[in-house]
This record gives sequence, structure tokens and C-alpha cells, in this order.
Amino acid sequence: MTVTPLASGLSSEAIREIWFGHVRLKVHPTGHADDACGAGKGAKDSVAGLSQQLYRSSPLIGSMPSLALPGHTPASSVQNSSHLSREIVVCSVQLRDDRRTASCIALPPGVECLTIDRESFNQLIGDLNELRNKDYGDRARGAQRVSSDLQAQSSAISKEFENITLHDLELVATLGVGGFGRVELVQLTHDKNRTYALKCMKKKHIVDTRQQEHVFSEKTIMLEAKTPFVVRLYKTFKDRKYVYMLMELCLGGELWTILRDKSCFDDLTARFCVGCVLEAFHYLHSKGIIYRDLKPENLLVDSEGFIKLVDFGFAKKIGVGRKTWTFCGTPEYVSPEVILNKGHDHSADYWSLGILMYELLTGTPPFTGADPMKTYNIILKGIDAIEFPKKISRTASLLIKKLCRDNPAERLGYGKNGIIDIKKNKWFQGFDWDGLINRTIIPPIVPKVKGPADFSNFDSYPLDKDIPPDETSGWDHDF
Repeated sequence: MTVTPLASGLSSEAIREIWFGHVRLKVHPTGHADDACGAGKGAKDSVAGLSQQLYRSSPLIGSMPSLALPGHTPASSVQNSSHLSREIVVCSVQLRDDRRTASCIALPPGVECLTIDRESFNQLIGDLNELRNKDYGDRARGAQRVSSDLQAQSSAISKEFENITLHDLELVATLGVGGFGRVELVQLTHDKNRTYALKCMKKKHIVDTRQQEHVFSEKTIMLEAKTPFVVRLYKTFKDRKYVYMLMELCLGGELWTILRDKSCFDDLTARFCVGCVLEAFHYLHSKGIIYRDLKPENLLVDSEGFIKLVDFGFAKKIGVGRKTWTFCGTPEYVSPEVILNKGHDHSADYWSLGILMYELLTGTPPFTGADPMKTYNIILKGIDAIEFPKKISRTASLLIKKLCRDNPAERLGYGKNGIIDIKKNKWFQGFDWDGLINRTIIPPIVPKVKGPADFSNFDSYPLDKDIPPDETSGWDHDF
């Protein structure tokens, strides 16, 4: 394989136009381009994934052999078109700072690999913001343009919270702490009955751990989420030290705390908890969002006893039929395809659902090791290598094993019927799904809540004496 810097022989005029998201662009010898797979989808995270192929005429390339990508049509099968003079397969051009990997298989006698550095790419084509705001012919076709993130977020903020500022919030107690910062119980200074959870994230820590993109993604997804099974995000704020998220308050506490105190749940309680998570997944997956961080610590109990998903730092909107390669999650809950960097989609959430079932019924997850690497090795041995305790019923163990298949495509819920196949499983027999959705059933655990500022269901935390430094790089300008 030979490597040629792409920018050395191409001008911005030669680059012409690039379409994103499973779209092939055919360039005729006259220079007229047309879309081979339908309307342009707008800018995505990278110029091209494994299935994105850009066709154009260029004296730099000459006669190139074809490149075959796993799971995709070999390039040679489309080169007979009289309109296509040359072929390039564009792989892994990064528009963001996170590093990703991809695998390509070249057919004999090999290929010439063309590269372009970030600076040249930005000069020739533009940066991510330019690509996002560009008109890809939508107006000419009369298609409705998707609103920008800022417009969507602005409309998502209710009028009830438009005029609320940080100065209107009064600290009551700390609900949780972490490396990111703290979650505080706050109330409005002019109305003590209106209480919320305020997530305070240290800007310096976010920058040091390079989590800016995840924080923005969390904000976008939570602002748009409108389901009773996901904690609502009402508004965001920022200052020189923190970014803040004003969220719905769930006074029942963390499900993990309840599980710790009870050691394990019976089938009735576990079924209710998993049912709430399933409804949350049903909503998120229908929006093309994968969650990727399921665990009892990220499940909150509201004052009536219903379970809600929180903490969307690892959630990502990938769309339908797409995969992502970011390695993230809690070690005990990570699926095999994530560990092996094979690419993952919403099926990884079904794997974590099986792990959650096991932990709720036993008190501990099935895959545990002395350190993350040992945990990953145990996971790769498969769920069949785990000896299930007798406290897990046969129907429950069968469902867990169906959710935790090594092959993502074989997991229950991944078929054409989706989550309905999980709901119809024998373990859920007799479960009132309509009652759950309409909140007419009585939850198995109803917390004791004395008032809108009662934090007795949370652990106690000392006052925060750590004052983080200012962070003024401006990454949070649009937060």
C-alpha cells in the first residue's frame, strides 16, 4: 500500500462537493454531480464511515484498483458505469477531536491510500460548523431543513423556566457527588415548594478529561427527551467555574441505594424496574439514541416509586441502522462488541439490560474482576460460563441469556419486532404494561417523602470545600 497526501494535488475546486451519511456522489466528466442514493443527509460526525464512497474525476488518482469494505459491495461492482471515471473510498476523516479506528480490506493487487491533514481539510472543505450550516440543496428541493441544535434547545426550554437564573436558586442539600462535581437539591427563593436537582459540573475537569462533546450531547438529548421514564432537563446555566443542569427532582433516591439496603430484589420488584427501563429504551431507540451507561446508580426513583433514567453523558444519537465505535460505559456492563471495538448500536443496551436484571435479582453483576481488564476477559467468555444462583428463576435466567448473546444480532429485542419481543417474554407474563405507561399501577417500592425538599432517601454528603479554578477557554459559549 502506498500513501499519498491528498491535499498535495487537489484544490478546493477539485474537491467540489461531499455528501454525508451513506450517500454516494457521482461526478460526471462534465463536472455535474448528482446524488446516487437520495437526498443529502447533512453533515455527520465524519466525512465518511466504512460505507461512504466518494466518486469523482481527478488526474491525481489515475487508474486505481478497487477496495472492498466488510459488509459492503466491492467497489469493482459499480465501476462499469459510464459516468464514473475513478473511485476513492474515504475512510476515517475526523471532524472532531476524539480518535476512532476502522478496518478496511483491500482486494489484490492493493490500493493507494490518500491522506489529508486536518488543516488542509478545513481549508479545502470547511470545519464542522461550516458543514452543519451549509445548504445541501434542501431549499432547491423544497425539503424542510432540520433546525440547528441551538434553535431546538431554545424551543425545548419551557416558558416556565425562561426567566429563572442561578440567583433564583437556593441550596438545600447535596444529593450526590462525583469526579465531575455535585448534584444539589435547590429551591426557588420566591417559591420554596418548587424544588429541583441542580447538576454542577466543573468546567476544568470537563476540559481535562476531554468530555466537552459528551456534555453537549447530554444537554441536547435530555432537553429533547419527553417521556416519563427519563429525568427531565429544564434549563442550563454556566459561569466561570461550572456548567449547570436544572433537572427534575426524584425524591425517592437512587435505585442503587435501595438495592444495597435490600441486598437483592424479588421477581416482582425487578420486573417493575426492568419494565421502566424498557419503556425508556423504547423511547430513546425510536429517536435513534443509544444510552450506553445502564446501571442501578443511573436509575432514580420518583416520589411515587416509578423509575427514571438519568445521566446521559455516554448517550449518543446515531440514527437508525448506524453504528458507533466509541469505547465507553461501566466495565461490568460493557458488551463484547464494545470491548472488541467491532462497532455497536442499540443492541448494546439490550446486553446491559440483561446485566441489570442479574444484578437486581442477586445484588451483584454477573461479570466482575479485580480490575477492568480482568472483567473484560470474563465478559468475553460469555454468559454461558456464568453459574446462575438458585435465587434466579428459570424464566428469568433464560431471558438474561437471550439478552446477553455474544452476537448482537441474536439478542432478544434486535429482531424486526424490537422491544415488543422482550415485553412478550414469559418472565413478563401478566405484567400491566398499559398501567405502567399510564402510571396507574402501584410500584412495588413506594418511598416515604414528607415534602418537596425532603432529601432523607439520599445518602449524606459533607459540604463542598473544593473550589475549582476558573475555566475561560470558551468551549461552553453555546451551553
